[in-house]
Amino acid sequence: MKNDDFPNIEMVSNQACLLTFSQVISEATSNYIAQVTQQLAKLAGIVDLVPSYTTLLVVFDDDHFDRFAIFKTIRQTIKAIDPNDFSVKDQREVVIPVYYGKEVGPDIEDVARHCKLSIDEVIKRHHETTYRAYAIGFTPGFAFLGNTPDELHVPRKTTPRLKVPVGSVALAENQTAVYPSVTPGGWQIIGRTPVNLIDWGSKNLALIAMGDSVRFEPISRDEFLVQGGQLDGF
Repeated sequence: MKNDDFPNIEMVSNQACLLTFSQVISEATSNYIAQVTQQLAKLAGIVDLVPSYTTLLVVFDDDHFDRFAIFKTIRQTIKAIDPNDFSVKDQREVVIPVYYGKEVGPDIEDVARHCKLSIDEVIKRHHETTYRAYAIGFTPGFAFLGNTPDELHVPRKTTPRLKVPVGSVALAENQTAVYPSVTPGGWQIIGRTPVNLIDWGSKNLALIAMGDSVRFEPISRDEFLVQGGQLDGF
């Protein structure tokens, strides 16, 4: 990616514009979006930034910027960024402990059967992979992590659950994620973390931010309980 590859900028409301960096999901695009997000976050008048796979929503104070001023500011900020000047040291690593027991991972047997692997092999492949947070949504703190190994690509459930317990670790297609709160969901549940992914009192709100490097670390049932994990929910 070159620094003259300016994203397309379009107004989506009087106080927000959408930057589209690419039509293709890639690590290079994600790195570039992370860099732009970091720099725009330093500017006065920027109210919120919502990065996704290939886009960045910029919400701004319309008393501070009009349409022309925000476009100019964004372009000046991006022009000063070298999209190739991003290294592993710029990434934050988040390690999430996971209990992969069937009592909290009710779909792990189905996943193993679908992937033609043993349960131990599913766990091994899942936790030995380092993932990247490509986007945040559909609920606060829900990070879409990719990419899972090819052997672990599984479809979403035909009938979504009405309630997925907080902390559930799940798979869907080439992604994995942790449910930060109790919500409906159609992903395949393979385990649970005792870690709280949302801190309403913190500046960043969520444990995982877009661009973070994420690893899962297997823990035993006893360790899960000692760390505050709950076995109810299903």
